[in-house]
Amino acid sequence: MSFHDASVAAYLQMLNSLTGILTKAEAHCKAKNIQPDVLLGARLYPDMLPFTRQVQLVCDFATKGCARLTHSEVPAIPDTEKSFDELKARLARTIDYVKSFKPAQFEGADSRDVTFPAGPDKTMTLKGQQFLSHYSLPNFYFHAATAHDILRHNGVEIGKRDFLGVS
Repeated sequence: MSFHDASVAAYLQMLNSLTGILTKAEAHCKAKNIQPDVLLGARLYPDMLPFTRQVQLVCDFATKGCARLTHSEVPAIPDTEKSFDELKARLARTIDYVKSFKPAQFEGADSRDVTFPAGPDKTMTLKGQQFLSHYSLPNFYFHAATAHDILRHNGVEIGKRDFLGVS
C-alpha cells in the first residue's frame, strides 16, 4: 500500500461518512422538531468541545495532515460554521482539497521530517510515518468518533455502518 493510499483514503472515508451523518442529523432535527443549534452545540460532557467544533477538527486534521506530509503550504481555515449546510460545505471543500493530492507528492513522506504545533509555543518533529500513525490519524478518528457519538447520544439514528460510510 502506498503512503498516499494509507492517508488520503482514510481521510476521505471518514469525511464522506460525516457528510452522510450530517444529512441524517439535519433530517432528525426536522422530523423531531428540534432546533439545529441544539445538536450543533451538543457535547458529550461539559468540558468537551461541541459537535460543530468536532467536525471542524476532523477537517483540520485531514487538511493539515496532507499538507504537512507533502510539505505543502498548510492552509488557514477559519472556524465560522454555524449550520449543517455550512458544515457540509466545509466537508466538501476538505474532500476536494484532500483529493487534489497526487500519489507522487507522498513519495518518501513516510521518512520525511514533519514539524507541527504541539501547544501554544511548542513544535514537535516526527518522521512522516510516526506523524500519520501516532498523531494525525488518531486525532482525526477521535474527533470523527466524538462527532458521531454526540449525535447518537442525542437520538440521531446512526450506527457503526454510518460511521464507516457503508450504510
